[in-house]
Amino acid sequence: MKIVIIGIGLIGGSMARDMRTALPGAAILGMDRNADHLREAESIGLIDREARPEDLAGADLVVVSIPVNHITEQLPGILDAVGDDTLVIDAGSTKGPICQSVSGHPKRRNFLACHPIAGTEFTGPGAAVSGLFQDKVNIICEVEQTAFKIQERALELFHKLGMRIRYMNPEAHDRHIAYVSHLSHISSFMLGKTVIEKEQNERDIFDMAGSGFESTVRLAKSSPAMWTPIFEQNKENVLETLDEYIANLRDFRDKLQAGAYEDLYQQMDHTNRIRDILKGIPSNKNNS
Repeated sequence: MKIVIIGIGLIGGSMARDMRTALPGAAILGMDRNADHLREAESIGLIDREARPEDLAGADLVVVSIPVNHITEQLPGILDAVGDDTLVIDAGSTKGPICQSVSGHPKRRNFLACHPIAGTEFTGPGAAVSGLFQDKVNIICEVEQTAFKIQERALELFHKLGMRIRYMNPEAHDRHIAYVSHLSHISSFMLGKTVIEKEQNERDIFDMAGSGFESTVRLAKSSPAMWTPIFEQNKENVLETLDEYIANLRDFRDKLQAGAYEDLYQQMDHTNRIRDILKGIPSNKNNS
């Protein structure tokens, strides 16, 4: 089996690690604009060698794990180059523009639009970890556009990697992900920006920042090269989430200024339900 991974960073590299175990004997080749990434990926055993353009035609699987703006630019050409039976999957955090970029392509049936909800704030081949996708949700969009036999191969792979599958249309995906992922990254970036601008003494930040600040600002360490195109492609949904988030921040500020502490308590107490939601515990609507 021949696998080509385009983009040997956290997601592509972690997938390569797990495929070593899940698909013993598979040849794993890599493509990356960054030559240092390719050398590092080969030196730590993520890939067997650098892939050549002609390797795409004979690949059984192509994983496209690059920034979303590059996916929309390169995916049509990748489909042009692959074989008739090649499975092509992506890992982009937006789905509408990516699906649109190959709408009507002669080999659209070879592509399965995916978004594994997994990752860390780190980047590059050295950030790759084993088991990153275990028990994580993988959202699949426009499954009906993919050839059935190719779907089956993809689902078998995802099962071996320990993923849970959810199907969604691209528009719903981009709307929901703006709230639960894209907004949290913006919040983290802007919290970090606020602290850096107001706390000029870096030692004060280091000494006084507790675990709450560290966990909240963790995502601010993410790659701007990856996240700027995501915000651009999902602009309308992100703007809607920002409007609602800013309205809540203003409301909190107004209540604090007015001394409406009981209202603040009730808001925070109600929001504590997020703990159960994230644990998968159904909410009691009678108490909501």
